[in-house]
Amino acid sequence: MEELTLTTPALLFSAISLIMLAYTNRFLAYAAVIRNLSERYKEKPQKSIIRQINNLKKRLDLTRYMQIFGITSLLLCVLTMFLIYIHQHVIAIWIFGVALLLLIVSLALLIREIQISAQALQHHLQDIEDDLG
Repeated sequence: MEELTLTTPALLFSAISLIMLAYTNRFLAYAAVIRNLSERYKEKPQKSIIRQINNLKKRLDLTRYMQIFGITSLLLCVLTMFLIYIHQHVIAIWIFGVALLLLIVSLALLIREIQISAQALQHHLQDIEDDLG
């Protein structure tokens, strides 16, 4: 079995940083859309707007959890590096394993969020088709 070195958890830094940037962009985009929909609803209440807001609330929650798991994974990578530095290799291996699992959870939540996003777009397409037909 190969030994865990400082470079192994450090390799995840750039990947996790890019993922977190993407998550943050999603979060900011949802916030802007929710504000827009809120204003539209105040002007003219419609069921379709409520449906969109509910969908966005789910996606916003998922994005928040994606961020939490991703950040926790990054923190555990840093802890892993510290444990390696102080020669606590067995604990470092276990902590790094947990970090990887949390990253997997974060990415799995991303898959779920993408599915919900795709369903929302299908609803929009269906609304357009209903208006045309």
